[in-house]
Amino acid sequence: MTSLVVQNFQQPTAFPALQPGEDAEERAKLIMQREKPARKQVKPGQVEKAIPEQTGKEYNIWYNKWAGGDREDNYSNKTKSQTRCNIRRDSGWTRGDITGQRYCCLFFARGCCPYGYECNFLHRLPLPDATLPDSSLDCFARGKFSDYRDDMGGVGSFNRQNRTLYIGRIRETGPGSETEEIVIRHFKEWGQIEKVRVLQHRSVAFVTYVSELNAQFAKESMACQSLENDEILNVRWATDDPNPTSKVLEMQRLEDIGQRAIAEKMDGRVLDAVRAVKALEDASRPEGEVVEEENEDLEYLLPEEILAEDVQGEGEPQGRKRDADELEEEEPPAKRAKIAGTALQAPVPQPQATPAPAPAAKGLLSAETMQGLKYFAEIRARQQQEGSRHPPPVVPKLGGLALDYGSDEDEDEDE
Repeated sequence: MTSLVVQNFQQPTAFPALQPGEDAEERAKLIMQREKPARKQVKPGQVEKAIPEQTGKEYNIWYNKWAGGDREDNYSNKTKSQTRCNIRRDSGWTRGDITGQRYCCLFFARGCCPYGYECNFLHRLPLPDATLPDSSLDCFARGKFSDYRDDMGGVGSFNRQNRTLYIGRIRETGPGSETEEIVIRHFKEWGQIEKVRVLQHRSVAFVTYVSELNAQFAKESMACQSLENDEILNVRWATDDPNPTSKVLEMQRLEDIGQRAIAEKMDGRVLDAVRAVKALEDASRPEGEVVEEENEDLEYLLPEEILAEDVQGEGEPQGRKRDADELEEEEPPAKRAKIAGTALQAPVPQPQATPAPAPAAKGLLSAETMQGLKYFAEIRARQQQEGSRHPPPVVPKLGGLALDYGSDEDEDEDE
């Protein structure tokens, strides 16, 4: 069951980055007047760190579990999170807003930051249209990887823009529409949702956000949380959507984002100059002149195809060369008349002896190739005759242990 979600989401207040030469004290006063200070979510030492049970001999820091343990047991033994973030109550200005920080606090998203307004990171939701300084980092300044983990957990990959979360282990107590409403109510707190899909009787839902940054924030905020039936959610990154329509829409969305980014980076003066040059070209063109469109019906030929077109004529087998008479017939009449007039004015050259025509080839090889083979055969026969007249000098065999290697040929000669 899939439904598009349209909601009136209240965007958080965002302060621009600290500009060079800007007074930090004046900026701090302005921020303090406009926003409330961030709340300290917990007291230092209030959250108890539970050590996971040892089910193996090695602890994998990448998967955050013991190597060799049962996967299903590891999932079922996960305890519910002790804290949860409340955006309306906990968000506010921090030291990060004054210094121009661009990344959010990870512990604030999990609801366990003890610093509050003294934190060096932001205590608010990321803006959907925000652009981070480094695309290889997520909204919490954690480094992404080239590929996802096997269980689709962790930070994620920088090779793909993923806005969809996999929500597992939902405890369903009613129809699919009721489960969908519950999922929307709990996940819309972390950003604007584009669509929600619930797989009824499978305890699975997929939530797609408008921004990838909001999806990253929601993944950390809802990890090991519960909806309304005291379950422990399994929040992961979703795999690629196999629906072809979704793939096409995603490609169009990425292209639109790229075009907008390029348009914002380009200088307006350059665009104005290009438009002015285009207008001058149109004004200087005579009326009625047809503008040739560039790169239209352009054919790209391989070198051998170009050579074949130069060598062969229309309707001729490939590889046959055209003689001078055929080339002369293809010339236009005006050119032939001009050549004929020039020939009458020029002095008549003396006739010269024409060489005998080469014999026509009667096989796969051409006549020129046959003549070349005959020429090389004559040279080889001549060299053999000269070699038989002057035999090569006999080199005397050197004796001694240092120079005699005792090969099989030497032993055969001795015998």
